[in-house]
Amino acid sequence: MSFELIFTPEAEETYEALISQLQQRWGDRFVIKFHGRVSKSLTIIEATPYLYPIANENTEIRKCILHKNCSVFYKVYDNVVLIVWFWDNRQDPLVTF
Repeated sequence: MSFELIFTPEAEETYEALISQLQQRWGDRFVIKFHGRVSKSLTIIEATPYLYPIANENTEIRKCILHKNCSVFYKVYDNVVLIVWFWDNRQDPLVTF
């Protein structure tokens, strides 16, 4: 069974901000590789959303590490995976979400 992926506005904003930051720091080639890594991870999440661990028990938001510096947080519903936001792991840790 394949789940539908839906992006929140915050996920779209944080992804664009992350891409912009990666572009400035490491250039086009890194961004292209990163896009490929994100695409591959989202395909895995779409097919097997319970694969990645729950990051917060209260909200049941899950975390997929895309790269040592970047993660995506998402929540699984009946047949939908809601992509909540992308996160730069070098930032202060998330306290509540």
